[in-house]
Amino acid sequence: MPAELLSDLALRPAAREIKITTNGHHEERRHKHSRSSYSDASPLTSRNNSLIFRPAKRPMPSPDKTIAVINASGRQAASFIRVATAVGYHVRAQLRNLEGVVATEVSTNPNVTVLRGELYTKERPTEKVSVDVTKNGPISGIGVNHALISELFRGAQLAFINTTFYGDEQSIGVALADAAKRAGIQHYIYSSMPDHNSYNQDWPSLPLWASKHKIEDYVRKIELPATFVYTGIYNNNFTSLPYPLFCTEMQPDGSWIWQAPFHPDAKLPWLDAEHDVGPAILQIFKDGPRKWGGGKRIALAYEMLTPKEACRVFSRGVRRPVRYVRGPIEVKVKIPEGYRCQLEALEELYALGKDDPEKQPPYFGDRALDESCPRVSLELWEGLRGLEEYAREVFPLEEQANGLTWMLEEGDRGGGVSSGTANGNGNGYTNGHVHNGNGADHPHNQNGGGLSPAHEHPESKDDDEEEDDDDDDGLVMRGLKRDDEEWLA
Repeated sequence: MPAELLSDLALRPAAREIKITTNGHHEERRHKHSRSSYSDASPLTSRNNSLIFRPAKRPMPSPDKTIAVINASGRQAASFIRVATAVGYHVRAQLRNLEGVVATEVSTNPNVTVLRGELYTKERPTEKVSVDVTKNGPISGIGVNHALISELFRGAQLAFINTTFYGDEQSIGVALADAAKRAGIQHYIYSSMPDHNSYNQDWPSLPLWASKHKIEDYVRKIELPATFVYTGIYNNNFTSLPYPLFCTEMQPDGSWIWQAPFHPDAKLPWLDAEHDVGPAILQIFKDGPRKWGGGKRIALAYEMLTPKEACRVFSRGVRRPVRYVRGPIEVKVKIPEGYRCQLEALEELYALGKDDPEKQPPYFGDRALDESCPRVSLELWEGLRGLEEYAREVFPLEEQANGLTWMLEEGDRGGGVSSGTANGNGNGYTNGHVHNGNGADHPHNQNGGGLSPAHEHPESKDDDEEEDDDDDDGLVMRGLKRDDEEWLA
């Protein structure tokens, strides 16, 4: 399918305020989390504030570079496009479709040329039947959209590539690398992840990450001037909707439970993808392949927190108790088959350490990469948004956009939480069961907002109805707030 090139680009639409309709009247309700560091009352908005009132800077020349980007409505790509175009770079961006807030933002950016279309093709008669394009490996009747990929790199000097599991990811990744090589791309940044089995044969491969690792190996083989970025767990993964792995499940007392297979005392890397990926990737491009080329790997994460520590930090942000339970991943909604296989392998991988956190395999496969966080990330970008700030300023707004109302409830049923505790005993962790206020055991199947069947994600759809691929790496889920974004991107 040829790419559709969009050239008549309008100005970016203004952001809309969230309003809630009550008894037929439009009424805007503010909640305690709605005031950010840059609210109207902030001193940073005053022109008389000496911190910000500066003489006009000398004009700086705009960068004379074009950057190729795929899956442009994903978290990583959208974050990068915002930053790169703001300083003058031009972007050639592949979008699956123009639906959703992020796709609209990208397609109306005057410094972006959009190529609309899939990176895969459906061959006849496959195009007339339903095919699950998320399965790992080659898929009968599913090919590679070489025409779009070749057009993507036309006139580009740089590339930021983050493949997803829609279509045959490995074949698409190889085709992208070959096209970049033919186009003479000067710096190719690939968002990769490790194949744990390549580091230790006793460790299982995570299918979605292993595909990325094979693409990385191919990029090295053809000697593209490349850098490989490994991203940590997204702060944005958390949701109180019933998606697996990062569901913060609301309890009757207003507290939350996060259940996952990670050891409660093993450090994990954390990253705010929307806020921090873009500036970090831009700095890698500015430093160039002389510093970061030659196949260097960068572990991009700004906090190393155990699950218990993450719950304590998150609790301070939302001012509600948040408790961690080490347990199996609960799948309560339909998910793509590729992601289901990833979750099953992840459970197996993180069961290996059993009760010893030191034996849990490193998140990035190579322990040296885990230990490089957050030092290397801070060399690239120091203006991070940590998990506590995300929980305080962004999470309630995303939950409200999903139709949830806990942040508007008077009295905050869970009550305030002191800065040093998450569940009243200071450890933020429950091993396998949770106690409510009267001491009774309590099931893990309650959710503060619920999810109607219309919002479940089908395992496979026809070409025009498939779910978007969300920012990248297999540890990413989304609720309605990300309907416009790509799965795991």
